Amino acid sequence: MQYLIDQARVFRARAAAQALHLGGLARYHRPRAMFIACSDARLVPALLTVAQPGDLFELRTYGGVIPPYDATTPTGESRTIEYAVNDLGVSDIIVCGHSHCDVVTSEMHDNLAVSGITESGDDAAPLTGDLTAAGHWHVLAQVDALSNYPCVVPRLADRSLRLHAWFHEIDTGATLAHHPRASTFLPL
Repeated sequence: MQYLIDQARVFRARAAAQALHLGGLARYHRPRAMFIACSDARLVPALLTVAQPGDLFELRTYGGVIPPYDATTPTGESRTIEYAVNDLGVSDIIVCGHSHCDVVTSEMHDNLAVSGITESGDDAAPLTGDLTAAGHWHVLAQVDALSNYPCVVPRLADRSLRLHAWFHEIDTGATLAHHPRASTFLPL
């Protein structure tokens, strides 16, 4: 914890050394994009994109999960998305998953267990599938959920909003983007 406190104490000096104009951030909030990702500490959107303060409007959730839209029960996620789309007017939303995601691994175990595939004793079900493919599918499922939000639908229709599916490989540092025409994730 002390490391984080020490870094927070010298933030102003670091910002000045990098010529960041913090005063402008207080008056103007117009991020380049919204970045939706898992809360996993190993995935750092600003580090990954070399974003400066004010560049990214971030939404970090358990597994990067975007809940289905429900007007009767608004969630923190849905309100954050609506704010980014309606009030901030972001033109791009990146949904980024990552390798070695505990949420995806857990979902695979759960799906195998529901299917009746288990090992003897209390061991978890064996993972026989491709975790990378499952991670890719997970990102696309979140993009699909996002594309059904009422604030997103008209912006997609008039092409003033673009959705992007990314997948970051923790162990290699590579980031892939989904290419719908090729139906695959390819390096950025």
